[in-house]
Amino acid sequence: MAAVDAMMRAGRVAEAIATVARLAAADHGDALFQQALWLLQGSPLPRDLPAARAALRRAAEGGHAEARLIEIALAANGTGATADWRRAMRLLAVATAAGDPHARHLQMLLSAMAITDDGLPAGPPEIEPLTRDSSVRRVSAALTAAECAHIANAANDLLAPAAVVDPQTGRPIPHPIRTSDAAVLSPVREDPVIRAINVRIAALSHTQVSQGEALTILRYRPGQQFRLHADILPHVRNQRVTTVLVYLNDGFGGGETTFPDHGLTIRPKAGDAIIFDNVDAQGRPLTTARHAGEPVRSGVKWLATRWIRARPFDVWTGPEAV
Repeated sequence: MAAVDAMMRAGRVAEAIATVARLAAADHGDALFQQALWLLQGSPLPRDLPAARAALRRAAEGGHAEARLIEIALAANGTGATADWRRAMRLLAVATAAGDPHARHLQMLLSAMAITDDGLPAGPPEIEPLTRDSSVRRVSAALTAAECAHIANAANDLLAPAAVVDPQTGRPIPHPIRTSDAAVLSPVREDPVIRAINVRIAALSHTQVSQGEALTILRYRPGQQFRLHADILPHVRNQRVTTVLVYLNDGFGGGETTFPDHGLTIRPKAGDAIIFDNVDAQGRPLTTARHAGEPVRSGVKWLATRWIRARPFDVWTGPEAV
């Protein structure tokens, strides 16, 4: 697809689209895969998730390994169709039988999970309140070391300095509060292992998986931090009601999570999940939900964050879609 890439760089977008369409009609695997990515991204083709799934299916049937893996992820998380965990597992078994090493790795991680045939947690989590009002809670060893490593590896090539948009210029500028590197695991990156983990996070937070934003991964190097803040968003109708933090590693210096209004300091331990409420029972912001990630003094801290909304949240309508 080098010729198509050259057309896009030269601004010959219509010609690139026509070329890909012609090749895709002839079941060219790379063209079908490119078409699917464009349909997922919504550029240069309008976003069409069911059509993207269809293009991925055709590419996968032709032996396109990357299309097969993305199709598995989308089948598991319900992009472009109803989520179908059992179908995703059948597709994964086919990929594993074809000798795909990544599929084999996913299957190995899934086989170690205590999940049902539908990908649901097999048992309820043991939740420990950390504050008198139970608004901050902990689940020890919510993730295994292998699961933590998988999440970090899935985000590694996406990490970039945290940024916000300058309202005057419209350009990204350094985040004034969060100085870490960050990555968002969109539905394309939400493979069955990460999907099962997101379902587990929903269970331990007593929410539905559909309420969660895409899993965000943060990496803090020495001196980086997340200054005191609240996760509440201004001027939104579908508020972040709950936050779940999962420590992906330990063995670094500093990096504690603090809730100053509770006088609470939490030392990170790999695999532990911290759950806290951002609103009260009436949906009003909790001022005591202010928290901070203290500066890392040595080593590197990895953290996964899942912000959970009051109602189902469609990640495809947000900036983190692909």
